[in-house]
Amino acid sequence: MTGNIFNRSFTRAALAAVLALAAAPAFADPATTTGMGADSADAPADSRAALPDSMSLSDRALMLASDINRLIVPGARSTSNATATPVTGRAQSVLARAFALLGTPYRWGGTSTEGFDCSGLVGYVFRNALGVELPRVAREQAQTGMQVERSQLTAGDLVFFSTHSSGVDHVGIYIGDGKFLHAPRTGRDVTVSQLDTGYWNGKFVQARRVAGI
Repeated sequence: MTGNIFNRSFTRAALAAVLALAAAPAFADPATTTGMGADSADAPADSRAALPDSMSLSDRALMLASDINRLIVPGARSTSNATATPVTGRAQSVLARAFALLGTPYRWGGTSTEGFDCSGLVGYVFRNALGVELPRVAREQAQTGMQVERSQLTAGDLVFFSTHSSGVDHVGIYIGDGKFLHAPRTGRDVTVSQLDTGYWNGKFVQARRVAGI
C-alpha cells in the first residue's frame, strides 16, 4: 500500500516537473567556463530541444513524461541488455529528489535550486535525499563509492563522461531504461538524456555506486 501511494505521488510530481520543463525558457548563463569548483559539458541539444514548436504544451509534457512514467514503477530496466531491477528505498528517494529538479537552469558553479552545474546537481540530490556529502567536482566524485560495470547500472548510480581530452568532466544520475538525469551545459536546463545512444554514449567513461544505494 505504501509503495502504491508513493508511486502515485511520484507520478504526479514527475508530471508536474515535466510540465515545468516543457514551459521553461532557455537559460543563458553569462559566466565564463573557467575557474575552480565547477564542471561544464558542451553537449549538443538533446530530444527536448527537438520537439516541434507547434506542439501544444500539454502534448509536449505528455511526450516527455512517457519515458519518465516507466521509470517510477518497480521493475524499470537498468539498460537495454540488463535484467530488470526494482527501484526501491534509497534509490527511490534519489530519483524523487532528482526529478523534482527537472527544468532548473544550468549555472556554472551552481549548487542550489537557482541553478546547477553537473556536479552541483548531483551533490545537491544526494545531500538532500540521503544526507550524503559528495566531493564538489565530477573528477573527485568519480573516485567515490564503488565502480560498477555499465551492464549492471541501476537507478541512482552515478555516470561519468569525458567531453574533452582532460579526463572526467561531467556527471549525471542514472535513472533506468538507458537514461540519465543531468545539468548539461550553459543555456540548458536539468534534463533527461540517452546514455545508450547518441552523443553521451560515446563520451561515457565509468559508473560508480554511492554507498547505500
